[in-house]
This record gives sequence, structure tokens and C-alpha cells, in this order.
Amino acid sequence: MSTHSASDAHIEDSPPGVPVQLGKKQPPHERANHRWWVLAVIAIAQLMVVLDATVVNIALPSAQKALGFSDGNRQWIVTAYSLAFGSLLLLGGRLADLIGRRIVFLVGVVGFAGASALAGAAQNFEVLVSGRALQGLFGALLAPAALSLLNTTFTDAKERAKAFGIYGAIAGAGGGIGLLLGGLLTEHLSWRWTLYVNLVFAVLAFVGGLILLRKGAPADRPRLDLPGTLLVTGGLFCVVYGFSNAETHHWGSPMTWGFLAGGAALLALFTWFQTRTAHPLLPMRVLTDRNRGASFAVLAISGAGMFGVFLFLTYYLQLLLRYDPVKTGLAFLPMIGALMVAAQLATNTLLPRFGPRPIVPVGMALAAGGMLWLTALDLNSAYASNVLPPLLVTGVGLGLVMPCAMSVATAGVDESDAGVASALVNTMQQVGGSVGTALLNTLAATTEHNYVRDHPHGGPITQAMALLHSYATAYGWSAALFAAGALVAVLLYRSGRVQAASGDAQPVHM
Repeated sequence: MSTHSASDAHIEDSPPGVPVQLGKKQPPHERANHRWWVLAVIAIAQLMVVLDATVVNIALPSAQKALGFSDGNRQWIVTAYSLAFGSLLLLGGRLADLIGRRIVFLVGVVGFAGASALAGAAQNFEVLVSGRALQGLFGALLAPAALSLLNTTFTDAKERAKAFGIYGAIAGAGGGIGLLLGGLLTEHLSWRWTLYVNLVFAVLAFVGGLILLRKGAPADRPRLDLPGTLLVTGGLFCVVYGFSNAETHHWGSPMTWGFLAGGAALLALFTWFQTRTAHPLLPMRVLTDRNRGASFAVLAISGAGMFGVFLFLTYYLQLLLRYDPVKTGLAFLPMIGALMVAAQLATNTLLPRFGPRPIVPVGMALAAGGMLWLTALDLNSAYASNVLPPLLVTGVGLGLVMPCAMSVATAGVDESDAGVASALVNTMQQVGGSVGTALLNTLAATTEHNYVRDHPHGGPITQAMALLHSYATAYGWSAALFAAGALVAVLLYRSGRVQAASGDAQPVHM
């Protein structure tokens, strides 16, 4: 950690646009108010990015009908975003460290809004895919800049706990909120509004960021690691693309294992190169802290497991219980509420007192229990008695895991590495989500195929039962992922409180 004089410590609290007067502190309530407004701006921007993971999914059938693209091309509306987003996150985080978090944040907001407008106005498949890819590109700038701003703004232990509780709740609940918003917009306006809605968030985030975030760039700007950038971007692209191909091709296809093997090789070469270059894109010191490494692993595993509830429970509610999109979104609201309450409890009370080791494994175990509970659903299940209880248990579990892991993953990071550490948080979730989607889709599809093959003379009931069994398979494997995450958390996290998250963290320039 870099050191600062006592007078330098007041730089963090200076309002934007006002010359810094060393040795003169603002009244505490003014400084706190300013930081909470910054949190509001960051939260709006983060919600915009997280929503995009699911808000467009519900609109896909309407978009496909309007633009006339094939079922085979439909996946590219989702894949184009995830490829650009997942492969460029580390570069976006490093640019925030090198150029300045404020400018990267604002460029990301404006670019994301422009890409959303382009995709929303698309009159053909090619423009829609291009707009989604650009959303991913600018999201890769925006997401790590937002999290690193949060990490460097809140250095007091109690304020940091509250801030990460809110941020983690948004990250965990954004998928469910996206389902509800996507259903409302598609049903009452148009599929295009699932993209246009980002303009509303973007205006709020940009104006707030322009007013509240301080100007400035790091005084010491090391060179950008171009070879490392090319290696990690190519590696992450191949990994995400390989898992995306596993959804439409089989695992034995060269388009699947070939890209996965190539991605693994490029990432291994990247890791080797980072230990030998003077200005690494991802300094190994970010990964070598035991608690931080545990958090990155936990975020990847939870990112994979979350798709079991958001993706397959959505299918179950719509295809088997015949819920419309709006009712489906509303069905997830209690889970979101439970997640938000648990997130605040975890970060404000439990994490400062006990540290992550007892909290995160319990959260993972609860999420595993909730997913296992969902395997008992049948064709006649009622929402209040059969769907709601496991949803609440899963929501509490995720609320204990997500904000704690995010807070610990970025706690105590040197100011020059805040952006890339934040990018790694998003990268782990993105790669985990890609793995989860490909793995669970493949397992579910195999189960469905086998059930239909074993019941060749069935009718609609057989098809419904095949779907039900495929969803149960996905829930079961999601439970296994969360259980594995609980074991990883127990083994890797240190006992005791995380000292790096205390209020002695030094202020940094943004």
C-alpha cells in the first residue's frame, strides 16, 4: 500500500470541482453525504449492466419474430454480449487504473447507452448483434470502473460494509429484476424497450458521475501491457466462446473443446508472462492473497450455480405452469427481497464480526439446499407452497455469499491495482456464468432427450415430464456446484476478520 501524509488523507473527502485545501477537513456529514451519492451513481450503472444479462432474454422471441432471424442465430443475441464483455473486462479494469476511473466510467456509460440505442433501433439481425457486442465492450469498461470506484470511495469499515451490502445485493438480484422488467416492457411496450430502458439509467449515471466523481488520473502511469492484453483477451474469448458452443454443439465438437483448449493454453501463457514483465496487466499480488483468491473462486462457482434458478426456473414457470413474462418476473421478487435483507445483514453485522469463513460456506450451503429443494417440483406444484420456500432459502444463501465475496476480493488492494482487481471480480462471474449455462443446458438437454427416447409412445404429458426431469437435473447440478463452493470456502478462507477491510485503508485518486 502506498503511504500518504496526514494532510494528503483529506484528498479523498474533497468535493468534486473544489480545490483541495490540505489540512482542512470537511464536516463529517458532508463527506458522508457525498460518498452515499457516489454509491447511488455506481449502483445505477451497475444495475444497468447486470440487468442486461436477463432483461433481453424474455424479449428474444418477440425480437426474433420482428426481425425474422433463425433459431440457430438466436443465441448470438446473448453470446455477442458475453463474448465482448467477458474477454475485455481485465483490459477495462487496467485502463481504469492507468487513465483514471472517472473518465473510464463516464465513457463506459455513454458507450453503453449508444450501443443500447443502436441495438434497440435495429432493423435486421446484423445490427442487433453488433449493438449487443458494443454493449459488452463498453460494459467491460463500466463494470470494473464502477466497482473500483466503490472500493476506493468507502474506506471506513462500517461505511464499506453498508456500501458493499447494497452493491452485492444489486449484483445478485439484478437477474431477477431483469426478468420482471423484461416481461413488463415486452408485454406493455415493445421488445425494443428492453434495450432503450438503458438510456434512462445511463442519463442518471452520467449526470451523477459528471457532478460527483472527481477528476484526475494516477500520477504514476506505467505502460499498458500489450502482449498480456492480447493473451488474456484471446484466452478469455476462447473460453467463453467454447462454452457458448457447447450449448449448440456437443462437447466432442472441435468448436467446443478446440476453443476451450486454446483458451486454457493462452491463459496459462498469460499467467507465465505476467510474472516476467515489468508492467503486468494482472499483477500476481492481486491473486496471491489467500482470502482474495478464495473470493474469486467463490464468485466463479456462484456465477455458475445461479443459472440453475434464474434460467431453468424461468422455463419451468413459463412452459409448465403457464406463467406470462410479467407473472414470472413477479415470482422472483420474494427471492430478491430475501437476498437484499441477507446481504445487508452479512456485510453490516456478520462479516465485520466473524470474517468470511463461517458466512460464505453457510450461504453456499443454503443455496445448495434451496436448489435441491426445487428438484421436488412437479407438474401440479403451487407457487406459495412449493416454489416460494426454496426461492427464499436460495435468496438468503446468495445474499450471504455475493456481497461478502465481493468485499473481501477487493479489500486491501493497492490503489494502483483497484481497477484490475474489480475487473477480476466481474471476470470470475462472467466465466462462471458461461460455464454454468453451457454445463447445465447440456445436462438438461441430455436428460430431456433420454426421457423422450425411453418413453417413445407418449404424448404432451410425456414431453412435459421430459422437460420437468431436465429442469430437475439442472437444479441438482446447481446444488452440487454450490456444495462444492461451500467446501472451497471452508478450505481456502482464513479464520477471523479481514483486517484489510478496516478503515485504515488509504485514500486514492480517481
